[in-house]
Amino acid sequence: MNDSRRALAAVAVTVLAWASAFVGIRFVGRAYDPGSLALGRLLVGTLALGAMQLARGRWVRPTGREWGLLVLCGVAWFAVYNLALNAAEQRVDAGTTAMLVNIGPILIALFAGLLLGEGFPRPLLVGAAVAFGGVLVIGAATATGEQTDLLGAALCMVAAVTYAVGVLAQKPTLRRIPALQVTFLACAIGTVGCLPFAPALVTDLASAPVSATAALVYLGLVPTALAFSTWAYALSRMDAGRLGVTTYLVPPITVAMAAVLLAEAPPVLALAGGALCLVGVALTRIRPRDRSRGA
Repeated sequence: MNDSRRALAAVAVTVLAWASAFVGIRFVGRAYDPGSLALGRLLVGTLALGAMQLARGRWVRPTGREWGLLVLCGVAWFAVYNLALNAAEQRVDAGTTAMLVNIGPILIALFAGLLLGEGFPRPLLVGAAVAFGGVLVIGAATATGEQTDLLGAALCMVAAVTYAVGVLAQKPTLRRIPALQVTFLACAIGTVGCLPFAPALVTDLASAPVSATAALVYLGLVPTALAFSTWAYALSRMDAGRLGVTTYLVPPITVAMAAVLLAEAPPVLALAGGALCLVGVALTRIRPRDRSRGA
């Protein structure tokens, strides 16, 4: 198998794993509180990533600035994101959650324009407006749907924002530190941030059914340790923009998985809003025409 096929296989693993995470969280959340679920998942992920890091052997010593960025990434993307996502999925179905969180790439682009001086091209602004309209439509669905509520939608938005903050903090560290090491350190920092939930985790482990605990271990091993590793592998061999587009496949796959495994589906109005969000995200990927060139 050549490198391009390996990269495509890595992309497929990542997308499927991240889609399954939304379904897994919804299932595990029936037996575990949001905090204990986050800590359990991150503990498993940290142990797995640590073993992978030891096997790899290479270690780059972070600078003071890089440690600051790693702490921000770990707290935002791994700790707060997981807590908000877990709490959201106790109120919102898996498919709707995936659609709302998937506006994260737009937030990343907007924050990059504001904080990193990357500008605000017209497709970005138009796409952001369309996606925001989709969020409002989903908000209307959450106000009336039996499966969702406004607080759950707000928690999804918190997850999307902290995901964007985490990615922006992670990006500069990847210029010098290997992706596996960055992921391991950020996951370990997120685990430390969730340690206050250790008593709740012990309590839930004692009372949760084996199926829920097995799903919790799956969340740590596959969507966390494996998927982040396959993502890094693909990113080293593909253009970042092209690779980012593949995450738009996560919401529809999540909806399909949730229908089969959980017998649930988002309200029709939420599906329409999710479609608008995806259109908005796709619009942000349009590159402005270079007017200095001829037609």
